[in-house]
Amino acid sequence: MTELDRIDLSIIRELQRNGRITVTDLASRVGLSKTPCQVRMRRLEEQGYITGYTALLNQTKLGLAHIAFAQVTLNDTSSKALAAFNEAVRQIAAVEQCHMMAANFDYLLKIRTRNMAEYRQVLGEQVSSLPHVLQTSTFVVMESVKDAGL
Repeated sequence: MTELDRIDLSIIRELQRNGRITVTDLASRVGLSKTPCQVRMRRLEEQGYITGYTALLNQTKLGLAHIAFAQVTLNDTSSKALAAFNEAVRQIAAVEQCHMMAANFDYLLKIRTRNMAEYRQVLGEQVSSLPHVLQTSTFVVMESVKDAGL
């Protein structure tokens, strides 16, 4: 990996703001011509700084306004148990994020559903039955103040 200069960082910031920006507009905003901008973008992709492009969705309009965070404590934290949990949690569509924590619990899951009833079903039927789950604790989001996805 090479070190990023200010132009690389500007390209990344602009793409985070608008992943659909044309290369011509991007080049203009970062102070390059089109071809060098394309070369830098390709390099940033090849080196893994840019891992993909996606659309940010209005989850409320899609009927997925309910967000809860679930703390998960495992009964076994061996490498094999963690790998089994990691593989299984990736299969639950309602789990938007899963983070292994350095805390008094093992994982923090961001779970997005239509409502509390659906959340209870996901928690009871899917999350609680994941490998090695000992206990869970839920925190319900009342309002998302900032959710930049960055």
